[in-house]
Amino acid sequence: QLQLVESGGGLVQPGGSLRLSCVVSGFNLDNYVIGWFRQAPGKEREGVSCITRSGGIIKYTDSVKGQFTISRDNAKNTVYLQMNSLKPEDTAVYYCAADSRLLCPAQSRTADFEVWGQGTLVTVSS
Repeated sequence: QLQLVESGGGLVQPGGSLRLSCVVSGFNLDNYVIGWFRQAPGKEREGVSCITRSGGIIKYTDSVKGQFTISRDNAKNTVYLQMNSLKPEDTAVYYCAADSRLLCPAQSRTADFEVWGQGTLVTVSS
């Protein structure tokens, strides 16, 4: 059974950092592109970052460039999202998703990914 489980969310003050983890099971992470998405209250789910199978190509949405870093450790079946200098507008439920495509889509959409985690809540507030 293909499964993704996110963790690492929580409450953080503005300017703080969090590292999210996405642990996959039931499939070989080497064969999947992984995306991170987020959904703020009352808003649509948006793609945040994507990393190809080998980690050779990484994409970020403009609003998080220089702030978030995606990485993967295929040996640990885990993908990470390091989030620094967090702002209140980064508050959202964060999801990781997997797809067997070869490359990240030009702009990650929910329809581009076939397997989803349950999400982890990140709240940025003082």
